[in-house]
Amino acid sequence: MDELCKVLERDTGFRLRVLCQAYPRTPGLAIRDYWDLGKEGQKDDKYIVLVVDEFGGRGNVLNFNVGEGVKFALPNVFWTRLSSKYGTTFYVKKNGVDLAVINALEAIALCLRTEDFCVNVPEEGASLKRLGLLN
Repeated sequence: MDELCKVLERDTGFRLRVLCQAYPRTPGLAIRDYWDLGKEGQKDDKYIVLVVDEFGGRGNVLNFNVGEGVKFALPNVFWTRLSSKYGTTFYVKKNGVDLAVINALEAIALCLRTEDFCVNVPEEGASLKRLGLLN
C-alpha cells in the first residue's frame, strides 16, 4: 500500500494518503497539517485522503477527501461509485476491510494513470487476481 502511494505520487504528482480511524476518536482537520494538504492559498491541490472508518459496522467504511486538483481527473460521481462498490457493509463483510481498501487504492491509481481518467470504477481489482481469487 505504501509503495503504491509513493509510486503514484512520483509518476503522476497525485498524493494519495490513507487515514484509518474509529469514530468518534478522529484526528479531524489535523491531518491536513500533518500531511501538508489543502491549506488555504496552497497551489498543490492534487491530493486524495481515503478515510477508513467502520463506524461499528453500521456505515460505509470508505470516505474520500479530494483536493480541487483531482476533481477534473476523477469527478464526484467516481468517488460515489467507488465508495458504493468497495465500501459497503455487504462488501466488507464478504471480503474484509483490508481488501476493500486495497481495491479502492488500486482503482484510484489505475484511473489516475489512464489518459482519459475515469467516471466509472474499473472492474474487479488487481488485488483479487494477485490473491488468486480470480483467473
